[in-house]
Amino acid sequence: MKRLVFCAISLSALVSGPAAQAQSAPSVEAPSPPPAPIAMRLTAAEAHQGAASDGTYIYAIDNDRIGKYRITTGEKVAQWQGERRLFPHMNSCTVVKTELVCAASNYPAVPQTSAVEVFDTRTLKHIRSVSLGFGPGSLTVMDRHDGKWWAVFANYEGKGGQPGRDYRQTMLVRMDDQFRAEASWGFPEEVLARMAPKSCSGLSWGEDGIIYATGHDRPEVYALKLPEAGSRLELLETLGISTPGQAIDWDPKVARRLWSIGRGANEVIASDMPPVVDRHP
Repeated sequence: MKRLVFCAISLSALVSGPAAQAQSAPSVEAPSPPPAPIAMRLTAAEAHQGAASDGTYIYAIDNDRIGKYRITTGEKVAQWQGERRLFPHMNSCTVVKTELVCAASNYPAVPQTSAVEVFDTRTLKHIRSVSLGFGPGSLTVMDRHDGKWWAVFANYEGKGGQPGRDYRQTMLVRMDDQFRAEASWGFPEEVLARMAPKSCSGLSWGEDGIIYATGHDRPEVYALKLPEAGSRLELLETLGISTPGQAIDWDPKVARRLWSIGRGANEVIASDMPPVVDRHP
């Protein structure tokens, strides 16, 4: 198993649409924007952590289990169940070719350790594990974009938090094919304030080249971009969604369709999101 070697320079700096549906930089007290229209709901017993989609099937994610459902009928076609001692907290997944690549950690245990768990999308067989070992947070996201891996290492205030760190040290890390860190960015302070005391639970690159992220509780999606300079992501818009945070994934076949979960309702939900315009490209 490969172990993650972090770039000290890139990480040390972080440790020291329509107006009716989107708004930028809301204050902590501001209500969430109105939710985007719901296109579809599917019942999925595993929908406790997040959802991933390949356009034909939806994968409902729980800590130690995954359900595969046909989008057109809602029929469950496959299921995987792991040992809880080995899979204490699988948080989110994304589909890369014929593999379901998942971010996992030992949350809420500390010290924080993380791993990448990989499954065959056809059978849901677990095919390999890449241990990242101790890192700058708990791994909650592993996404693929522009030939790179993009990971989120979450930090928390309270449960699951490591002494000396809180949600403000949550970071996005760009990695090479061997999961070695190349660069990293902090989240905008106004977004972190909305996520507090939890952290970033979901993130997915859009086809428009914009980063879309969610927290743990609020029904909001934060449209972000990499900065031209500096080490902190920039907020473009805050979009409303019908589900309270957790992991998300874009549908690769239907434009602007975002999959999320109705935590507590055992549902995966597809929302048709409004476009986001970068007014300062």
